[in-house]
Amino acid sequence: MTSIYAYQKASTPHTTIQMALPDSQGFDDALHCTELCTLDGTTYVAVPEGLTLPMQPPEIDPQPVVLTDALKEQIKSASTHVHLISERMIHKIRAQYSIDDEMYFARIGVGAATGMYTPTPGELAAMQEFGAFVEAARQWGRVERQALGL
Repeated sequence: MTSIYAYQKASTPHTTIQMALPDSQGFDDALHCTELCTLDGTTYVAVPEGLTLPMQPPEIDPQPVVLTDALKEQIKSASTHVHLISERMIHKIRAQYSIDDEMYFARIGVGAATGMYTPTPGELAAMQEFGAFVEAARQWGRVERQALGL
């Protein structure tokens, strides 16, 4: 399981002192730390299980974070990595379905949910196929965010 660490970067007149991170490990260097974002001067870093943090510069003191729902949402909102995951989910869906397709299924779904429209068997089958495809893309995104500790 990935842990989130928080610390405040230190500055001198000539440099910014950041958290020391271990080298990437695992197959294709897939195991690596990720700086998620900085909120109000505190930087949050995802550290995957199995990676040991090296000695840190004396000017900083990274600490594990207890991730509340509110903090999790703030990090997700500020993290470019999470934004990229969201964009990739959209690209996965758009590779198969256009925005017009999605709106078509939304109109059918809203009509069916409100009792104002009864979908044909063909529409139901197409909507179920679309739903399964979209849910697979969303599940991919959840797995990616979970890998970041979110």
